[in-house]
Amino acid sequence: MKRIITATVNNISGVLNRVTGMLARRNYNIESITVGHTENPTISRMTFVIIVDNKRSIEQVIKQLNKQVDVLKVSDITDESIVSRELALIKVFANAQQRGELAALINPFRGSILDVGKESITVEITGDQQKVEALIDLLHPYGIKELARTGITAFKRGHKITNTDQRVVFI
Repeated sequence: MKRIITATVNNISGVLNRVTGMLARRNYNIESITVGHTENPTISRMTFVIIVDNKRSIEQVIKQLNKQVDVLKVSDITDESIVSRELALIKVFANAQQRGELAALINPFRGSILDVGKESITVEITGDQQKVEALIDLLHPYGIKELARTGITAFKRGHKITNTDQRVVFI
């Protein structure tokens, strides 16, 4: 089963290596991983897509991640209401006659043509995993020369307001 895990970690050298090393030692397959700093430059957010056999395995992954010194918070957001996106760069074989046809194909996906070469074009697409997969499937008949995907980046939608989070507004 595929699970989406987010972790906030200290933004220091070696954290990514320690986290991925721990997962590798325990034979967990990481389908994708994205990392970037947050609104606070001393903290980074990692988003893992991990393949596990059962619910017990994902609980073990979360326990192991929480034991890491520089890991601040870990969440399994798979069953939550989330916002997720993936970026793909796709270089497709295209001669001058096919460029217009490809542009019309890419437009409904709100993709962008980033580069045009003598025999190829490079397309950027951002969206959920199904949208990215759908465009890649449509471009396959033209011949994909190169493909680079970022993997899923995600976090929970909205925010529940608790008593401690309520703000007082003076008018």
